[in-house]
Amino acid sequence: MSSHCSHPTPLGQHRISKLASRLLLGCALSVSAMSVNAALNVEPMSWWAGMQQPKLQLLIAGDNIRDTQVKLIKAQGVTLNSVDKTDSNNHLFINLDLSQAKPQRLTLGLYKGEQLVEQFDYVLQTRQKGSRDRQGFSNKDVIYLITPDRFVNGNPDNDNHPDMLEKADRSFDGGRHGGDIMGIRKALPYLHDLGVTQLWINPLLENNQQKYSYHGYSTTDFYNIDPRFGSNQEYQALVEEAQTFGIGIIQDVVVNHMGSGHKWMSSMPSNTWINGQSRWVNDPTDVSYSSHRRTTVQDPYSVNADTVDFSDGWFDVTMPDLNQRDPHMATYLIQNSIWWVEYAGLSGIREDTYSYADKDFLTAWSKAIMDEYPHFNIVGEEWSSNPVTVSYWQAGKKNADGYQSFAPSMMDFPLYDTLIASLTKEEDWGAGFIDLYQMLANDVVYANPSQLVLFEGNHDTNRIYSLMKNDIELYKMAMAYVLTSNRIPQIFYGSEIVMQSPTEDRNDGAVRADFPGGWPQDSVNVFTGKGLNAQQTEALTFVRTLLNYRKNSLAIQQGKLQHFVPKDGVYVQSRHQGDETLLIIYNKNSHAIELDLQRFKPAINHNTAGVDIINKQTYSLSKPLTLSNKGVTILKLNR
Repeated sequence: MSSHCSHPTPLGQHRISKLASRLLLGCALSVSAMSVNAALNVEPMSWWAGMQQPKLQLLIAGDNIRDTQVKLIKAQGVTLNSVDKTDSNNHLFINLDLSQAKPQRLTLGLYKGEQLVEQFDYVLQTRQKGSRDRQGFSNKDVIYLITPDRFVNGNPDNDNHPDMLEKADRSFDGGRHGGDIMGIRKALPYLHDLGVTQLWINPLLENNQQKYSYHGYSTTDFYNIDPRFGSNQEYQALVEEAQTFGIGIIQDVVVNHMGSGHKWMSSMPSNTWINGQSRWVNDPTDVSYSSHRRTTVQDPYSVNADTVDFSDGWFDVTMPDLNQRDPHMATYLIQNSIWWVEYAGLSGIREDTYSYADKDFLTAWSKAIMDEYPHFNIVGEEWSSNPVTVSYWQAGKKNADGYQSFAPSMMDFPLYDTLIASLTKEEDWGAGFIDLYQMLANDVVYANPSQLVLFEGNHDTNRIYSLMKNDIELYKMAMAYVLTSNRIPQIFYGSEIVMQSPTEDRNDGAVRADFPGGWPQDSVNVFTGKGLNAQQTEALTFVRTLLNYRKNSLAIQQGKLQHFVPKDGVYVQSRHQGDETLLIIYNKNSHAIELDLQRFKPAINHNTAGVDIINKQTYSLSKPLTLSNKGVTILKLNR
């Protein structure tokens, strides 16, 4: 415990005392919260008094505890409502009512007759002030996605762990490389200087799998950070320190599946805990995999068998499919998400493989989180190029079948796919920029299109610079579109220095390559500028300038969007709020052109000049604008 709770390498003297105090407090809470008889495992590990939902269900695991009776030995204002027993001899579900409870240490006992056979303490903590009113990520933010194992190795001592099966091997692109929470903390000054205000970090929870565990999507412990990334207390410290830089933390949550190395696979809490459980118990090779036909759950003409083939199949042989129709599993997953928000102080959740989980559960899950934190934000991953498919899952959408979601945001895959295609196509009357223009017109199907998260890439897509055919001007247009759109923008680590990948098929190892400078022996170091080539420096300057302008631009954050039908390889958008107007000009022409500004008068209004926010050059708006070459021009208009 001491090694996990010791303070890491210095982070700046003005922060050390506050963080050290927080770490010591975190360690004390962790110890008391887990002050449990060694023969028992209790989840959630702790809870809080004063939560909006006063009901709490504890999952107790221990040998042959099914036939015991549960009693409260010491408790104030806590009611033991019931104890649920399943066919498992090794699990109990204890239902508590905390509506009258104050922060305290409970003591619960397991009895056989009048004989006490096990007892354990359970801590109800005090909620941090303002926790319920926390502000989730929004249009004012720029989200930066990090694959932690590949970002920065801040603590080489945790690269391997005696209890973890897979060891570090940086020479293998599918292996663990050693990036960790401490590395992210060390990068916070860089991220702040870049202009980032939110971090979405690929899953940090324990993934104790034999191989290919670095990505984090095969959870083997829902309540503990993987020790090769750090500890729960280090995660808390990351969130707190990030807040001092004006940066929030978004947790990557997986409710559809878990890792095959989870302890449940040797002792299930119920006989309906995972999908296909009875078949798997009889024959571990008898696994039905998801069809990945996501539209079956919203298709008015689909048959039940097709829907089941999608939703009940395993995602992968190493990713058993959780059965959210089991009410205890559903409660477990809902409480787990809320626990991490409260424990770590999160500002958002990104939910993986959103539509794969049971749809009624997703309603309950999203509602429970938003009821607890009304100003929070959740973004779901529905990987579809069809805006109708994506819109089905956003809060506020009035679906024909009556389905209701409470997740405010979704990933905008339709606009992303169209952005990539439109920039790389040859321009003609029916293709190119017009595709992007027309896709944006599909916003009419969304309940709230401005709440969607638009991205230039993520851990599953090939690198944007490579997709733009290593053309720096096409790259700048893509980045500018994402960062000036009427969306919540997200960029992938390394896009700011044009990291590259193959462009055909999946290339996970290359896409999730190590961030230059994240390891001491790296010949290129983004943090110091060492070894950056001219294009990397140009891209970094462009992104940093645009992100930092965006921080103070109400026109981008919340302004009105207008766009004009693309003509002759030029597409123009404007953003307007108050006395701030931006004219954003996307130009695919490789030769100089004169752009007549007359048809853009509805956006230009009475302004007579514009200043390029990147190079600070001033242009007159009273005559045609000379566009000397391909690229994006972002003008702040003035009189």
